[in-house]
Amino acid sequence: MIMAEPQSIFYINEKKTSAGSELAHLLNQCIRSSEKNWDEIVFICIGSDRITGDSLGPLVGHHLSQYHWKNIYIYGTLEHPVHALNLETALAQIKKRHPSALYIAVDASLGSKKHVGFITVGTGPILPGAGVNKELPPVGDIFITGILNMSGAFEHLMLQTTRLSSVIRMADTIVSGI
Repeated sequence: MIMAEPQSIFYINEKKTSAGSELAHLLNQCIRSSEKNWDEIVFICIGSDRITGDSLGPLVGHHLSQYHWKNIYIYGTLEHPVHALNLETALAQIKKRHPSALYIAVDASLGSKKHVGFITVGTGPILPGAGVNKELPPVGDIFITGILNMSGAFEHLMLQTTRLSSVIRMADTIVSGI
């Protein structure tokens, strides 16, 4: 995942006890600053449950789907993931069902060593799969990402060897912030 010319991006250290509150505040700021005319919010939680480091999105989607909010919809769960193989079709269906929505993309990412363990939130779309050299369409008006491992050589291996405990801890923080 890479940001596609974001307008703003904020980094939150997931290990801080205030990380969930910080995410809530910054996400609220991003939503309020959106100039898009929307009447519902759609979370698009991207990733595969078959690769530990890429399961952040579906894990967040799984937890969020337990809540029932008016005008808030969740796509991408452990049961029904939105991933590289079905992303274009899923996006077309989502946009058809929710044409006046504010889209919030949630995805795992790779980053520099100093940013591993950070959550990012910002405005603008992300490019899922770009960290592992996949060309996929941009997703979201706002994004939330979890930097779970280092980018560089062997990106697929980095995602496969990410500790499950790190993914779960980060997913819990993101869910509490949302």
